[in-house]
Amino acid sequence: MRDYNKLVKYLSEYGVTVSDDRLEKLDRYYDMMIETNKSLNLTAITEFDEVIVKHYIDSVTLIRDIDLRQNLSLIDVGTGAGFPGMVLKIIFPELDITLFDSLQKRLTFLDGVISELSLTGIRTCHGRAEEAGRDKNMREQYDLCVSRAVANLPVLLELCLPFVKVGGKFIAYKSDKGHEELESSGRALSLLGGSLNKEDSFIIPDSDMVRNLLIISKDKSTPATYPRKPGTPGRKPL
Repeated sequence: MRDYNKLVKYLSEYGVTVSDDRLEKLDRYYDMMIETNKSLNLTAITEFDEVIVKHYIDSVTLIRDIDLRQNLSLIDVGTGAGFPGMVLKIIFPELDITLFDSLQKRLTFLDGVISELSLTGIRTCHGRAEEAGRDKNMREQYDLCVSRAVANLPVLLELCLPFVKVGGKFIAYKSDKGHEELESSGRALSLLGGSLNKEDSFIIPDSDMVRNLLIISKDKSTPATYPRKPGTPGRKPL
C-alpha cells in the first residue's frame, strides 16, 4: 500500500484515527480513478502525492468545522470524481451520502467504486440540481450539503440550499476568492433562507493552496419559487 502518512497525521490532529481497511479502500479508489482517467476526464491531478494533498486531505478539511463522526445525511452537489463525498464516506463511514452530478459517466465510475469497495449508506444520483432541489424526496432532506469548485457562490446557494434541512448547513469549498464571492451573496442568502455561520480560510497542509470553507446555516425553509428553472441561476444569479 502507498504512503498515507500525511493524511493520517492530518486527521490525527482532529482526533480521527484511520484504520488500515479505510486506507486500503482509498488506495483502491486511487487505482480505479487513475485507470478510468485514461478514457474519461475525471481529474487533472493524477500524481499520488498531489492527490493525497489536493483531493484527499482537501476533502476532509471539513473536520475543522463539523464533527463528521456521527450519523449525518450529506449530499455532494457536483461531485465529479467523488470529491469530497467519496473520501468523506471512506474516512467517516457513519455518514449517509448522496453523490449528485449532471454527468452520468462520472456516476457510473463512482458506482463501480461503491461496488468494488463494498460501501453501504452511499448512492449516486444523476440530474440537474435545479430540478432535484424541487423533488420532495430530496428537498430539505439533508443535514449537510457540500460542493467543491462548481460555480460562483450566489449561483451555488440557489442550487444547494434547497437540499438542506432547516437547522442544517451548506459548506462551499472555495479558493482565496471565497470572501469576495461571499460579499456578493447577501441577497441570495436572504432570499433562500440562509446566513453565514463561519468563514474558515487556511492553507492546505503540504501545499500553497488556499482553501476557504464557507459554512452557511439554513435558518428557514427556502421559498417554493427556488431553485428556478435549469440554467436560470447561472444566467441570472440572485
